[in-house]
Amino acid sequence: MISLIAPELDRYVHDHTRARPALFDELREVTYATMQDPQMQVGRVEGGLLKLLVAVSGARRVVEIGTFTGYSALSMAEGLPEDGELITCDINPEAAKVAQAFFDKSPHGKKISLRLGDALETLRGLPKNLIIDFAFIDADKERYIDYYEEILPRLRPNGLIAADNTLWSGTVIDPQTESAKAIARYNDHVMADQRVENVLLSVRDGLMLARKL
Repeated sequence: MISLIAPELDRYVHDHTRARPALFDELREVTYATMQDPQMQVGRVEGGLLKLLVAVSGARRVVEIGTFTGYSALSMAEGLPEDGELITCDINPEAAKVAQAFFDKSPHGKKISLRLGDALETLRGLPKNLIIDFAFIDADKERYIDYYEEILPRLRPNGLIAADNTLWSGTVIDPQTESAKAIARYNDHVMADQRVENVLLSVRDGLMLARKL
C-alpha cells in the first residue's frame, strides 16, 4: 500500500474509516494474488473518500480513467443513484477481466460500463453533449493533463475532477523521473487554471481535487 504517513498512523486512519463490503476484501485478495503491481489498487480510505465525494456531489455520471481491477469504480458506483452511470476506461485486458468479474458480482455493477482501449480515444469518442459530474484520473501519469483537458469542457459547473498519485511518493518536490515530472506539471497546470478551484490532499499518495467554476 502506498502511504506518506507513518505505518501506525496509516493503520489508525484505516481502522477509523468505515469498512467496505466483503466483496471489496475479496477483490483485494484476488488483485494481490494475481496482478502485477497490486499496490496500484486504491484501498479502504481512498475508496471510501471517492464514494463519499460522488454521493455528496449529487453526481449522476462519472468517468474514470484507469480501471485496474475495479476497486475505485465499484466504490464510486456505490455513491451513484440507481439510475447513475459510470464509464471506466482501461487498456489492460487482464485487469479489465478481473474488474468485470467483480462488477458482475456487485448490485452496483449494472451502473458501470467498462471501455477497453486508449482512454483518450474513448473520451474523444463520447458524445459532445455528454455532461460529466465527477471524474477520477488514475492512469498513465504523462497524459494527466491531456485527460484533464478532455474532461473539463464536458464537466458541469461545480463538477469535480479527482486525480490520484499527485504527490508521487513525495518526489514532486524535486522530480527526477519522467512520471514525477509529469505529475508536477499536472499539479502546476491545475493550480494555474482559472476555470477551477483546487485543493491538493495528502491522502494515500496524493489526491488533487479540482471543482469547475
